[in-house]
Amino acid sequence: MRFSSTSFTSALLLFSSITVTIARPNPKLPWRQHAAERAKKALLRSGVLGRRWDNSTYNPPASESACTSFNSITAPNDNVWVGLTNDEAASVATWLFAQPELNLTIADDAGEWDNSVLLIELMAPNKTDVLEYVDGNATAPTRYAHVLLNNRATLEPNYQDILVGPLPVVNGTTSWSPLEYPYTRKTAGKVRNLDADADTMRTDWVFKIAASISDITQELWGKVVTGGDNDTIDIWGIDPLWQDDGRIVRWDTFWNVPEDEFDAQTLLPLGLYFKSDVTGRDPAQWKLEGWLYNDVFYETTEAFREAFFSPGFARLPPNIEGDWARTDQQGPVLKYDDQSPPVMVAPSGPRYGVDVQRKYVEWMDYSFYIGFTRDLGIALYDIKYKGQRILYELGLQEALAHYAANDPFQSATSYLDSYYGFGPYAFELVKGYDCPSYSTYLNSSFYVDETTHTHLNSICLFEYDADFPMQRHSTGSYVSVRKNVYFTVRSVSTVGNYDYAFSYTFSQDGTIGMEVRASGYIQSTYHADYNADFGWQIQDALSGSMHDHVLNYKADFDILGTDNSLLLMDQVPVSREFSWSGGRKRNTMQLERRYVASEDESRLNWGPNGQTEFIVVNQDQKNKYGVPRGYRILPSMGTAHLTVQNSSNLVNAANWAGYDVQVTRQHDYEQRVAHPYNSQDVYDPPIDFNKYFDGESLEQEDLVFWLNLGMHHVPHTGDLPNTVFTTAHSGIQFMPLNYFDADTGKQTVNMVRINYGGGNISQVESFGQKQGDATCGALDYTPVEQNLESYKGDVVIRKFPYDPNDPYYETTGIV
Repeated sequence: MRFSSTSFTSALLLFSSITVTIARPNPKLPWRQHAAERAKKALLRSGVLGRRWDNSTYNPPASESACTSFNSITAPNDNVWVGLTNDEAASVATWLFAQPELNLTIADDAGEWDNSVLLIELMAPNKTDVLEYVDGNATAPTRYAHVLLNNRATLEPNYQDILVGPLPVVNGTTSWSPLEYPYTRKTAGKVRNLDADADTMRTDWVFKIAASISDITQELWGKVVTGGDNDTIDIWGIDPLWQDDGRIVRWDTFWNVPEDEFDAQTLLPLGLYFKSDVTGRDPAQWKLEGWLYNDVFYETTEAFREAFFSPGFARLPPNIEGDWARTDQQGPVLKYDDQSPPVMVAPSGPRYGVDVQRKYVEWMDYSFYIGFTRDLGIALYDIKYKGQRILYELGLQEALAHYAANDPFQSATSYLDSYYGFGPYAFELVKGYDCPSYSTYLNSSFYVDETTHTHLNSICLFEYDADFPMQRHSTGSYVSVRKNVYFTVRSVSTVGNYDYAFSYTFSQDGTIGMEVRASGYIQSTYHADYNADFGWQIQDALSGSMHDHVLNYKADFDILGTDNSLLLMDQVPVSREFSWSGGRKRNTMQLERRYVASEDESRLNWGPNGQTEFIVVNQDQKNKYGVPRGYRILPSMGTAHLTVQNSSNLVNAANWAGYDVQVTRQHDYEQRVAHPYNSQDVYDPPIDFNKYFDGESLEQEDLVFWLNLGMHHVPHTGDLPNTVFTTAHSGIQFMPLNYFDADTGKQTVNMVRINYGGGNISQVESFGQKQGDATCGALDYTPVEQNLESYKGDVVIRKFPYDPNDPYYETTGIV
């Protein structure tokens, strides 16, 4: 179906009505599966902003002053990772719809047999080109758009990545070509689309199967599934689909729907499952292959019905929502808890500089750029400390949640979250809760279905004084203590049932950290004795299904240049003689050092007992003692790699998940650890990470470290109603090791030395630090809480047809 002027008019008329549609929670539904719901939700026009919207706009707080505003600075270079402008994205969209060979239909009009545009974003520039620009005299890299097409006007639907450029769009100069150079699979940027018939799958298959046993569901739960808005039971299936032996097989299960606004559906499984073969696009060829109930498999509906209505058939009680599944305050108020808790303040205002337009930040001899993408959310680039680049790139690559259970639904579930994207669900942060109230908040934007969505206040920047000092020492005559003030960049993405808080931290001793915390509702399974090997019973009919979270990060180190090596240093027990030991061996320990020579030996796990140090060094850059300068990589909170070996669910789609630390030689064509659509063909995914390891030398080469953070999670009663950030967390730090001649943290004036003796203080040396600021005057402690009434949600502007003067508010989650 081609786009027409009538479609333009229809699209514009779509914005003239006001209707609110609230969908029920589904834990994992990608943006592209919401076409029908978005056609309704696009009518939502609450809170029109009344001005042309720039998606990089900074939203100053209502009470902003010289004491709350950051220092405005100018970045030394353009941010080549920041994304397309509104005008660029709109011009690419317009150009694409003018290409007849693409046969595109606007998303709001597109059906299951139409081609549409899913994504328009900046194609990440190659590192080799960027370094010539930021370190040399070259011009900024030529900009191209990365476009994702959803080609469904075919019996073999596919997603296709293409390149459009160069930008800006110029008729006769701009062209498109398949994008395949960053992928290990060379199929013109295409991978099959197993979700092309998602709407038909539900209306003409899943709901009809449910209707065929309406007498059973009525007997079991007093409810039936019709597919209507008023249904109080829902059905959803596994991810990824089974893809064995050339067949596409799905398992679906039934869930109770919460009766209120709480998103507790993943806590309400009902214990009934069905299996179907849905190979191909013709529903007439799909086949129901059986039912599972109470660990008994029935090959036909008739067999299940006959057993169900037989005397003595065991009927399982349903999981029903209660206060145990709701997150509001419950129970007696704790003593003193109704009084205001402590809060952090910034008495001198922000002590950092920001170039908002270029998303560039400077703090205490650090500098870096912030990027943002639909698939992965925030990433940091060109991270420098004291003028030297430490990391070219640091950011999330993929997140896996691999479940296990006795039932086929949880056993077959292995979410690869970039498929849904972290960018679309990086919602506005709650001031004073997600980040300190005094933080600086930046916006982020992503493209979907001919619109650009802007998450207001979705990235926060702030300083924080840790609850422990960086350094201290006491003697009988003095005590010396240094404050531990660090800087944080944070964003939170709610991907289905889980909320992931991503933080990057910078300390004054040169240490850089990255951490992730997880909260939200667990995805549970129905409790039965045969599930005991896979989790705890946490409610009368509920089991917490065990699962691994594994989140991969890319850390592209440039330690004093791009020629780096990985040094492994082990502490090992030995028995050896010394010149002074009188010929007797002493049981002690010593160091063993070795360099990782090639990719044949670069897939590693942390050593037992933490005895192995992983150090990135430049062997050609030594300190004054002749020791190579470098940075050590070390876990700071606990990490995890995947427990499952040779996953039946994922096959080759997540070969990155099996180790803690993996190192490859940098190539512009090996940009990411995975493709967001790896789940669509697990046997031959667009990126098979195993193929990155081809024996290349890693000594004094440009190295990329692929680091896994994560948690082994066996949910317990404390995960109800939500998992908590306090325990579900993982982190890694990069620590300067022989990089400087001494601890650089002692540059700060925020330290004190107190000389004392005989019960008297003789001197308090504060090194010129200020307790406040003359400009800001006395500390104003009001308001204690931010005005949370200003929380707005996302801003959306249409790109095709382009209408920057009609922004509107709309926030869409995986619900």
